[in-house]
Amino acid sequence: MRTLKLIIQYDGTNYSGWQIQKNSCTIQEVLEIAIFATTGSYYNTIAAGRTDAGVHAFGQVVSVAIDDNFKIPEKRILYSFNSKLPKDIRIIECDVLDHPFHARFDAKNREYVYFLSNKYDIFSRNYTTFIKFPFDKQALIESAKVFMRKDDFTSFSKYNPDNVNPVCDITLSQWEHLDDNKMIYKVRANHFLYGMVRSLVGVMLDVAKGKRSIENVMESLAQKDRNLNSPLVKPNGLFLNKVIY
Repeated sequence: MRTLKLIIQYDGTNYSGWQIQKNSCTIQEVLEIAIFATTGSYYNTIAAGRTDAGVHAFGQVVSVAIDDNFKIPEKRILYSFNSKLPKDIRIIECDVLDHPFHARFDAKNREYVYFLSNKYDIFSRNYTTFIKFPFDKQALIESAKVFMRKDDFTSFSKYNPDNVNPVCDITLSQWEHLDDNKMIYKVRANHFLYGMVRSLVGVMLDVAKGKRSIENVMESLAQKDRNLNSPLVKPNGLFLNKVIY
């Protein structure tokens, strides 16, 4: 059994996330339709991260187990699939592996980035979250250090029965200035809970606004209680940046 390893970029603005849903257009659905249109056969796709509605990807990794009926030459796969995809979804790399590969379960770490700005820009409105109220940028930077830990992050997540392991090992959590108005948050972990990155950014913004203290955040984390969460930030600033194997 051979496996296709695809690296995909997409603009999630017009999609209801990665995973196929009834009565909603998703990235997975569009990709599988494109593969069917190219090959004449149905192939199941597995993503490293099931991004939510409105979330984007710089480097989503997808695995596709293929059989002997898959006749497209390796050098033609990229062009053939992309010719059937809309302009807001693009496969940027394709490798044919001679061994089983699972994009989700074989991943060691996933890295997300979140873009935040206090100056509205019409041209980046779908890719950066605009914060209209004043906030302490240094407090935002300091609050990110709290999450550099291996811990149960139930308090800062949304309920999902599929998340059987609430303990996440975060090895990178930091804010950087891109210019005077725009900042980027980078976070890397072995896995993430449902809504966790948007939750962490919401918690840090509450600290930066003076609504929460670092001590309060630590106490809330220890309680493992979703009622202690802050409001989640919008999805438009969130990107799956890369997946490490």
